[in-house]
Amino acid sequence: MKTTGGMTWCAIALAAYACAAAAQSYPERPVRLIVPFPAGGGVDGAARIVGQHLSDPLGQQVVIDNRGGSGGIIAAEIAARASPDGYTLFFGGSASHGITPHLYRKLPYDAVADFTPVILVGATPYILVVHPATAAASIKDLVTVARAKPGQLNYASAGSGSTLHLAGEMFKSMARVDIVHVPYKGAATAMNDLLGGQVQMMFGPAVVVLQHVKAGRLRALAVTSGQRTRLAPDLPTIAESGVPGFEATGWYGLLGPRGLPPAIVARLNGETARALANREFGERFAVLGIEPLGGTPQTFAAYIKSELAKWGKVMRDSGAKVD
Repeated sequence: MKTTGGMTWCAIALAAYACAAAAQSYPERPVRLIVPFPAGGGVDGAARIVGQHLSDPLGQQVVIDNRGGSGGIIAAEIAARASPDGYTLFFGGSASHGITPHLYRKLPYDAVADFTPVILVGATPYILVVHPATAAASIKDLVTVARAKPGQLNYASAGSGSTLHLAGEMFKSMARVDIVHVPYKGAATAMNDLLGGQVQMMFGPAVVVLQHVKAGRLRALAVTSGQRTRLAPDLPTIAESGVPGFEATGWYGLLGPRGLPPAIVARLNGETARALANREFGERFAVLGIEPLGGTPQTFAAYIKSELAKWGKVMRDSGAKVD
């Protein structure tokens, strides 16, 4: 009988049959979705929407397991070490699979090798806003002012190593301007100082900053996503405003542990894709400031690698470190 690597073709066939049978009956009990943030925040809200829309078609409840702390490292490690049977999934994102791997010398997980990408769920676009006293009504104006006054414009962020910080570092590099990072212990504190004029600019979540823009307390210059956002369709992207190639968003996706059977991946991908196309789903995501995305597991895997490469370069060039 022919063998391959010590395993007979018969054994291979039996293993394949067992995997197919398991996937066909999946799931037979509740599915745990690990979220790397505490309950009550935007990421938790997005995960719960996904879980609710998956429960019915799967025929089992999707239970949210909030594991906040350590920048998502604790949650990612638990998910990476789980059995690859489809009963433990991870709501990962730009932090766990884009930024954190570059902030620490050693992590208890490998963002690529230890996970099976299922589907890219959505992304949160940021908006570059300035205090009204800042003499800039566009990205072109801001670049002109920044170059005329190197080191005099400050931008606030939710903390060193945050996406909001690194978006600023990317802008600084790609627009070739000298702006100064001012880290805060959270986005709310940073926003308060921006509103008070203590800092001049900030990259903030669209759903948060737009209320201040509409009230005239801040001026919106551009959105950080690759395409214009439905949350503010008249606002140009930074890329189309003179900084080609610029794109920085907070994104979220569904992943499983390494070795998740392809049939289970396909089932989860298909059911989530149908949810993402649901009008009610999109409306609920819009309230949180999230754009529904989607795609195949393969495109999601490629996206993760591209994000790791992008943020790695930003951090090497800027020397960004965790607080």
